[in-house]
Amino acid sequence: MTPNPPEPDVARALRALADDDASVRLRAALAVGTEPDPRFVVPLVERSAVEPEFFVRDMLTWALTRHPVELTLPELLREVASERNQARGQALHTLSKVGDPRAWPAITEAHLHDPDDEVARTAWRAAVALVPEGGEPALAARLAARLGHGGRETRRSLSRALVDLGEAIVPVLRAAAEHPDPEVRAHALATETLLRDPDAGFEAVIEEAKRVVALGGA
Repeated sequence: MTPNPPEPDVARALRALADDDASVRLRAALAVGTEPDPRFVVPLVERSAVEPEFFVRDMLTWALTRHPVELTLPELLREVASERNQARGQALHTLSKVGDPRAWPAITEAHLHDPDDEVARTAWRAAVALVPEGGEPALAARLAARLGHGGRETRRSLSRALVDLGEAIVPVLRAAAEHPDPEVRAHALATETLLRDPDAGFEAVIEEAKRVVALGGA
């Protein structure tokens, strides 16, 4: 049986989500989120994977959170396995906003160590948002394996994710502070400083940590 075609207003909204004008796409995503409809779930997920503008992607995520989780969750879980970097990253980001604990097993080591730094950073934030109670120490150990890797922004993001786990990170940071790699030691020391003083700037604490490591301190 041939499915019924979309109603005119639905078809119009779907066209607007792919309009050349970013402001039109933004308004379309806002409208779809304001009046949720199951027919929009798949198009929203698909558009998130290719949307070039950050502020539009953010609205697409919001629109998805307005739809029933029973509809959005299966689509997002499929998307985290995509070969496209943006598709993976946006799906992980949206899962963190949806907040359904059933998404936790979908965050794999491959995501936490994704070769695309932006996807990896998004995976860290999603993992921290979705980790089940009592799972913080194990997640801290998994994230600590990335200490000392990547550029300054990647290291900043990792420190923030670790700090959000709270005191569970202290044992892994103390262990990392003894690592043979001075970059790992400095990153661990800086992260523990941020845990104690969340208002401290990352640039200042990482430079101080490097100075301490260079002088052989702990």
